[in-house]
Amino acid sequence: MVSILAQEPSGAAHEQSSGQYATHDVTNQPPPSTPYDASEDTALLEGLRREGAGWAEEDIRRLGLRAGSVEAQEWGEQANRHEPELRTHNRYGHRVDEVEFHPSWHHLMRVAVAEGLAAAPWADDRPGAHVARTAGGLVWGHTEAGHGCPTSMTYAAVPALRKQPELAKVYEPLLTSREYDPGLRVPTAKRGLLAGMGMTEKQGGSDVRTNTTTAWPSAEPGVYTLRGHKWFTSAPMCDVFLVLAQAPGGLSCFLVPRVLPDGSRNTFRIQRLKDKLGNRSNASSEPEFDGTVAWLVGAEGRGVKTIIEMVNCTRLDCVMSSATLMRKTLVEAGHHVRYRSAFGARLIDQPLMRNVLADLALESEAATTLTLRLAGAADRTVRGEGAEGADGGEAAFRRIATAVGKYWVTKRGPAFTAEALECLGGNGYVEDSGMPRHYREAPLLSIWEGSGNVNALDVLRALVREPDTAEALFAELALAQGADPRLDASVTRLKALLTTTSEPGARRLVELMALTLQASLLVRHAPAAVADAFCATRLGGDWGHAFGTLPDAADVDAILGRALPGGE
Repeated sequence: MVSILAQEPSGAAHEQSSGQYATHDVTNQPPPSTPYDASEDTALLEGLRREGAGWAEEDIRRLGLRAGSVEAQEWGEQANRHEPELRTHNRYGHRVDEVEFHPSWHHLMRVAVAEGLAAAPWADDRPGAHVARTAGGLVWGHTEAGHGCPTSMTYAAVPALRKQPELAKVYEPLLTSREYDPGLRVPTAKRGLLAGMGMTEKQGGSDVRTNTTTAWPSAEPGVYTLRGHKWFTSAPMCDVFLVLAQAPGGLSCFLVPRVLPDGSRNTFRIQRLKDKLGNRSNASSEPEFDGTVAWLVGAEGRGVKTIIEMVNCTRLDCVMSSATLMRKTLVEAGHHVRYRSAFGARLIDQPLMRNVLADLALESEAATTLTLRLAGAADRTVRGEGAEGADGGEAAFRRIATAVGKYWVTKRGPAFTAEALECLGGNGYVEDSGMPRHYREAPLLSIWEGSGNVNALDVLRALVREPDTAEALFAELALAQGADPRLDASVTRLKALLTTTSEPGARRLVELMALTLQASLLVRHAPAAVADAFCATRLGGDWGHAFGTLPDAADVDAILGRALPGGE
């Protein structure tokens, strides 16, 4: 017997083992998706123009190229890989309560603030400024989602702060600044400020009226001291926070600075950072107040009413962020299937994969179109000039449609990102693809600013207490009347459901509202192939229970030609 261990490999065998058949050769894998243009989205650009911000298109296109750059995409990956770290004390034992972020976080924040994605629209007199900000978020959000939290809260803080004009006079110019100036210093000595919020407590969650944080007036008018423990306060390195606490006159809103006017640190003890499912780049904390100095915003006992406009703004940003995740993951899926082959053909050429992508494209376009319509309503409400007249119709539409959109679009996000991830197969399941990060992010948007039940019940509450909201919604739907029989039938069903729905049926009602509203917008503004497929599936019932179940009659080629960057 001859031992093979003792034999030298023949020349041919040796050449084969180390040459042209080397095991590390990689085939049938897509090239990197970067760089790409995140603004190459027809539905987004059309909505931008339609909602009054066409003047911002050049900036949006420029920002889209930057968002899809290798550098910016790497910032997003690094900011999530190197998570923020809490430092409760400095080396000398002094309490500092600071959170350190990776440089990539600061790069992302610097661009976002400079591009007006924080509170800048409140200082911009141009009609459509709030739409332009939303469109900017839809493209810059392709980098990563976590840093959108402090920019969103800063945006939302301004209308609440205006309830106390003397405070707004001091802080609003700094909140609306386009300069990112990190670090804890006296707010008025900085070039720009960021704002956070502190509402949620461990015993209450969304039921903020159960808050136990207390506020006691001091000898100085309007100045209080707080004592309590907030359960979920994100972005703790913001300069100021709007906080709810129980004052002698009831639940009230307060402005809490991290650094006091004399340069001393306000008491803001960060007990820990949350270990979250996603949103890892953004620090979410549990701060404790103990003799913390605060300024009253609005009247005592009117805390919820004071802060409600802040909630309307952040809910819009939840819809925007979900729409952004949908678009980002669709772009990644579309890129992968262009280059990946199986069973003798590229995935993009296989009919069933095309059905899946087209179905996702419908969902993405509907989410983007609704997001920009809500931003248009917000812009016109703020300026007091409604597209349907100066009778407050846009304000009423915004009131109900934002809650409807928050409920539905954010609920669709997790299922959407899971399906987009599956388009990449096993490649999408590994962290290097970026898809797991997007998937973990998706559920946050349906939780932040009220879970599904909270928003569904808010819609019911609006319908009962503010009847003009239903009138505004049906006025909007009437603009598409007669264009599609399935849409007309859905409006009829919706009117009937309004008269019979009780609390257990709230989700069914709000879902139908959302789908009918999205369909009406697509019928009015999207190509026939998109509108017809959406109405046939989402309203007509010619659809399965998963993405990729469009009917044979759907014009998949037209849908994909519109949706995927660079055509097919």
